[in-house]
Amino acid sequence: MYAIVNISGKQYKATQGAKLRIPRQSGDSGAKLYFEEILLINNGDSTQIGKPNVVGAKITATILNHGRERKILIYKKKRRKGYQRKNGHRQWYTDVEVQKIQLSATKKKTAPKKATKPKSTLKE
Repeated sequence: MYAIVNISGKQYKATQGAKLRIPRQSGDSGAKLYFEEILLINNGDSTQIGKPNVVGAKITATILNHGRERKILIYKKKRRKGYQRKNGHRQWYTDVEVQKIQLSATKKKTAPKKATKPKSTLKE
């Protein structure tokens, strides 16, 4: 079973027990996170696709740790102008482990009740 989940504007494929590196989330190590923006769920024999999200589906994850990615260097230069800029950036991340993927409880649709004609109060 797997699910496609939207976390902070990015999409991730989550399976039970998988470890994901996602953008920084608030919370301490060991805290539980709940993600409800589930775009797709596949349980082997059937697939549920959301419009835009699957109603009632939820993913439970545990925060493992927080950290920063390795440094990315940004270098700008314009030739013959003496313009040079060097900049670096380290992005914050959170490592999480997916504990459980909950499906939505499917409800049976009942037939709509037939409208009855209102009784006339006028006497003829």
